[in-house]
This record gives sequence, structure tokens and C-alpha cells, in this order.
Amino acid sequence: MGMLCAVSFNRYGRLYYLDPGELRPAVGDRVLVPTDDGTEVAECVWAAQWVTEETDGFPRLAGLAGPEDLRRDETLRKRKAEAKVAAKRLIREHGLPMKVVAVDHVLDPTPGSTNGSRTTIYFTAPHRVDFRSLVRDLGATLHCRVELRQLSARDSARVQGGIGSCGRDLCCATFLNDFEPVTIRMAKDQDLPLNPLRISGACGRLMCCLKYEHPLYANSGNYPNPGQRVETPDGLAKVVSRHVPSETVTVRQISDGTVNRCSLSDVCGSRQAYEGR
Repeated sequence: MGMLCAVSFNRYGRLYYLDPGELRPAVGDRVLVPTDDGTEVAECVWAAQWVTEETDGFPRLAGLAGPEDLRRDETLRKRKAEAKVAAKRLIREHGLPMKVVAVDHVLDPTPGSTNGSRTTIYFTAPHRVDFRSLVRDLGATLHCRVELRQLSARDSARVQGGIGSCGRDLCCATFLNDFEPVTIRMAKDQDLPLNPLRISGACGRLMCCLKYEHPLYANSGNYPNPGQRVETPDGLAKVVSRHVPSETVTVRQISDGTVNRCSLSDVCGSRQAYEGR
């Protein structure tokens, strides 16, 4: 048991959970978060509070952001905006089929120097792109070392964020840490329509959430298959569809053709109730 707070580097961006230590940041406070490139300024979006989970493995806040940290953060954001504008302009001039997705910039730790600065530009493209001349022009324009990294469709959606078909923020942009394999078999097992527009996410790939309920469907061996005859309280019926999360099935009565929904226990108290029919 320990204390945790949540911070975000961008408005509506991914949440990062940290151990506040002796600090008690409130919502809206600017805090210092340790990263691979040094401490960065983030906004506290969830005040420190006690949680039941162990917090030993969480990184600890480096402190509250001071005036100098805020000025440095403002300079960093300005450099990122300048780099994004320059990258888009030079991409048009070079006629490359690239789309800038995000820009990251690391300031030189030496005050007044830009020799140690580094700008990383993330982009998407339909195929591999020869951007060697673009890198040279970017370096001459931004006066720092420039790196270009091509992102996949899923990584691009994670970086940009957006709203899914469920009306909520994309899972990959909020809480998913790794992309797990998603297959069309998962959609088939869940009796979903195999329409790409219905089962594809913002990235154009199969939705990550298809994996959430799949184990429940994969272990649904006690459910009768569509078209199978079962015994119901109203008599013999044929299964139309199954609804695994609610443990019910839709059936059509053989006698009068009416359609209704029955609980799994009603149609098969045991598997022998409908096997062989």
C-alpha cells in the first residue's frame, strides 16, 4: 500500500502514474518527472492519494516545477512547434510522401548552447522513404542534430490520440502499454460482423478491444451453436444467436416461430440437455 498521483505531459494525453514521495501535488500543479532525457515538466491531473497496490516499482516525482523549469518547458514547446513547421515545409519542397505525426526535442544542458540539442521527428508514409537530403536541410534550418523515425499505423494512432467508435479516448493513447496480437478469428468467435468499418480502429487495423472479451468467448464451450435445437421452458426451439457476456441465447420456438431470449441455464441445465438433438 502506498500513494500515487497521475500526471500528463499534454492535455488529454496519456496518464503516467508516479510515487509522489514527500510531495502532495494538487490537480493543476506543475511537477518534475524523471525521463531518459532528464526531468521534464508535467501537469498533475490526479492528486496524490492512497492506493491498495504496492507502489515500490513506480518512479518518484523529482519535485515541483519552479519558474526556471517553466521557462525551460516553454522554450522546449516553442522549439517543437518551430521544428514541426519547418519539417512540413521542407517535406513539401522535397515532394516526399510523408506526414509529420509528432516532434520531440531535447535541449542542450549547457545554457546558451545548441550543440547538444536533438530533434526527433516522427512521421508516417505508405512505404520506405529516402529522406537523407531532408535530414541535411532540417539540420541546417534547426541548427541541431535531427533524427527521423517512421511510425506504424498503430503507433501513429497512439501518438496522435483520438476518439474510438465507442465514444471514448483511444485505448492505445490512454492506458495500453503494448500492442497485443489481434486476429480476425477473435471477431468470428464473438459473432461480430466481419465488416472492416465495424471492427477496425482509428489506425485502420483490427480494434485492440477485440481481445478484451475474447477469453470469455473462447471458454464458452457450454453454449449451444446457432441452428442447434434446445429444450426451453416453452418447448423445443432452435438457437438463433448466443450472448456470452449476459449468459443468454436467442431462440425461435419450433411450435409457433416466436423469438425470445432465454438464460443459458434454461436451455441447458447440463450439456446433455441438448447434445444429440
